Amino acid sequence: MRVAKRRLLIVDDEPDITLTLRTILEQNGFEVVSFNNPLLALQSFKPRYYHLVILDIRMPDMNGFELYKHIRRKDNRVKVCFLTAVSEFIEYEQYKKETYPKMGERYFIAKPVSNDELIRKVNEMLSINRSSDLASVFFLNLSLYCNNFL
Repeated sequence: MRVAKRRLLIVDDEPDITLTLRTILEQNGFEVVSFNNPLLALQSFKPRYYHLVILDIRMPDMNGFELYKHIRRKDNRVKVCFLTAVSEFIEYEQYKKETYPKMGERYFIAKPVSNDELIRKVNEMLSINRSSDLASVFFLNLSLYCNNFL
């Protein structure tokens, strides 16, 4: 019996980031769709299709939090992970505390992050029960090493 691949959506305005994440995740058995434009991602979003959505916070036209709200209107079951740099994470720390007060530090990845740590955290997020108090939203702080896999 063949196990279905977990489907992930990645939205980041930096093509090198989406390529890096996509490559790492596909090499580890995930099916990945990526966009560099949040408006195109929203237009193409398929409800009940993705298991996890990874969103950059700071993007032109629509930031990750705005995109998250639109995605939630289309699919309130998909798990969402925010991707951000250290400086951005500090800016959004207050937002995180107010919006998701029960979310623990265990879903924060301090940089630098290895490919193995990324895969471990994605698998961990996918295994979280949807009915938990975590609201299926996670924050990642990533610094990727392209030379680890290319």
